[in-house]
Amino acid sequence: MSAAMTGTDEIAARLTKAGPLAGWKLGVTSRAKQVQVGVNEPVRGFLAACNGLDLGSPLMVAEHIQPRCEPEIVFIMGADLSGPAVTSSAVLAATASVAVGIEVLDSRYTDYTFTMPDVVADNTSAGRYVVGSAVPAAGLDLRLIGVVLAHNGEVIATASGAAALGHPAAAVAWLVRSLASENEGLRAGDIVLSGGLTAAVPVKAGDVVTVTADRLGSIELGCV
Repeated sequence: MSAAMTGTDEIAARLTKAGPLAGWKLGVTSRAKQVQVGVNEPVRGFLAACNGLDLGSPLMVAEHIQPRCEPEIVFIMGADLSGPAVTSSAVLAATASVAVGIEVLDSRYTDYTFTMPDVVADNTSAGRYVVGSAVPAAGLDLRLIGVVLAHNGEVIATASGAAALGHPAAAVAWLVRSLASENEGLRAGDIVLSGGLTAAVPVKAGDVVTVTADRLGSIELGCV
């Protein structure tokens, strides 16, 4: 990388190297987490299509440094959406469906100890991701969707959709406004991971992670 390359240039270069994009992801959407790390807004990263896992496919732990799994509410966009003043209502209107998902975080920083510039440069610890079956978004109050994270059959954590900026659609609206500063936006067909709803659980070969979300179903990821 040239010494003159800016952070934006570096991210653009990484986007090119990553190949086709599937969409975007949000991090630090929990108010408690923001207070903990001393920021007042989330961070965003991109989702490379090549990093998506098919349902039933295992996570190859050896391909990662220190993988951790967290539950997500995933948006599947039905229409393009962009602009600096996008609201939650606009996000919901542009959303075709939602799904339960698991994001596999990975980090180059030991024990995930990093500054906010570090994590942004590391594409917000993006690793792999798996998305469950899509469910029509109409009529769902995503704030109240209850989510359960289980690790090897033991419930590790519970949360609701409201853990993501008070409403998952509010997190996606923030993403769209952030993208607008770079003349970008969401496109029909994009998927958006709206933010981890609980603390992430470390995984190793032989582990099984299950996420169940009210009205969205259940998704399981085995680790080998």
